[in-house]
Amino acid sequence: MNRFSRRTIALFWLLLVSLVIGLIIYFEQIALLYVIATLSLVILLLIVGFSDLEHMGGDSAASLDAKAD
Repeated sequence: MNRFSRRTIALFWLLLVSLVIGLIIYFEQIALLYVIATLSLVILLLIVGFSDLEHMGGDSAASLDAKAD
């Protein structure tokens, strides 16, 4: 049903981000690169901060059953 696998999509994103960073460096827009890097780190930290890591596991059904007891 899906045209591309998750790995292929991740490689497309990697290529796109690499191209954007390369163009920013080529055109010497280092200040813009700093802003993008800072915003990216903030977004990453927010994702990690709000993620529910306690409930992440290999077998989520078994962990839910254990909590019910």
